[in-house]
Formats: sequence, C-alpha cells, structure tokens
Amino acid sequence: IYDGTARVFSPYYREAAFSVYSLPKEEAEPYFEIAYEDVKEAFLYYMENYNGGRPFFLAGFSQGSDMVLRLLKDVFQQEEYRELLIAAYCPGWRVTEKDLEEAPWLKMAQGETDLGVIISYNTEDVEVEDSLMVPLGEKALSINPLNWKTDGTSAGRSENLGACFINSEGRITSEIPQLTGAYLDLRRGTLKVPDIKKADYLNSSFPEGVYHLYDYMFFYRNLQKNVGDRYAAYQESASAAVA
Repeated sequence: IYDGTARVFSPYYREAAFSVYSLPKEEAEPYFEIAYEDVKEAFLYYMENYNGGRPFFLAGFSQGSDMVLRLLKDVFQQEEYRELLIAAYCPGWRVTEKDLEEAPWLKMAQGETDLGVIISYNTEDVEVEDSLMVPLGEKALSINPLNWKTDGTSAGRSENLGACFINSEGRITSEIPQLTGAYLDLRRGTLKVPDIKKADYLNSSFPEGVYHLYDYMFFYRNLQKNVGDRYAAYQESASAAVA
C-alpha cells in the first residue's frame, strides 16, 4: 500500500501481547507505555538521521495505530513535524472526540486529499454493536476509505478497486475487485460492510462479524491509490507555497 509511493521505515518495538487487552486499564497501561517508548525513540531517530526534511506518512494498524496516535499526541505539538506530515493512516483503532480535546492539533480526515490528517476506521458487520476496538457506548471518528466521506454516505461495491489478501510475509495471495461496499454507522462511528458473508471471514481472535484483521485488506487498492493521491496533493501544495 505504501511502498509504491514512499520508502518504508518500520520500527522494532516491544509490542504488548494480545492478553494485555483483557487486563484492567490501569494494569495494562504500563505494557503499552513500554511499547510506546520504543516507537517514540525510533521515530525521533528517523527524524534525526534519515528524514532529511522530506514529507512523510505515519502508518499503523491495531496496536500500531494506537502507537501512532500516542506519537501524534506526544511530539506533534512541534510545528516542524506537522508541516512534514502528509497523513497518518490509523485503521484498526479508535480515535475519539476526547483524543482531539487532549491534543487540539490533531485533525481527522474529511476528504480524499486533505493533509496533515488522521485516517481511521474499524470494519464490522452491520449487526455488530460491540468490539474491542469500539466498545459498546463509545463513538469513533472515522472516514470511509471507499468514497472518503464522513457523513454516512454509502459506497457501493463498484467503488471498491480491489480487496487484496496477504500471507504471513505480506505478499498478496489473492485479489477480489468489488468485494464489498461500505458505509459509516454514525452512531458507533464504525465502518459497516453490507456485502460480506460472515462465515467466509471468521477468525478465532475476534467475534463473528468483527473484521478487524481485514481493515487494510478489504480496501487495499483504494488505500494504495489514496496514499499516492495525498502525496501528489502535498507536492502541489508545497509547489504553490514556493511560488
């Protein structure tokens, strides 16, 4: 999704184990703080040694998206970082109004090519009301990766450029164009997929209909195109600023 547009720098970090998510928040947090220490150190090292003043994306998934969000809250008060950030892709974890209140420099994506923004969503069946990523009673801030709208406008299957499924090495093993459409549930802030048969995408780690593991894969080609589109928009904006 990213390597057609950008070089990829991926930090090694002490990821918190899946079992940590079953702990009470105050017991779990020290483990997430250890993970975040590594991510922050890696980012600062990249900025000092490899960035060279170039624009960049941040990208994560699941716990990685949580780490990106923590990074944005912690160090992106610095304008020099915000000016170089094209966008932060954070599917698979929730961003809430509380997050924006805690860090008012954070901006959620509102369209296809806005810059310096967070792209976030959590994919689930139309019947799901609760998940680890968006618990019952919480509301996430999201955008639809098929039509890049935030108002609940439904995108049909024809707008899905291709779902790609990968193996453990990250290699694409199969691709299905027009797999599913999607729309935002404005009550939960989650991304609903109406054309998926739950029995086809079961996973032992999550309840039926929670498509967490497919947040990237269901919308692979649309995300890949969007990375290129946002980069082009950044280049155009930078050129206009110089002119």
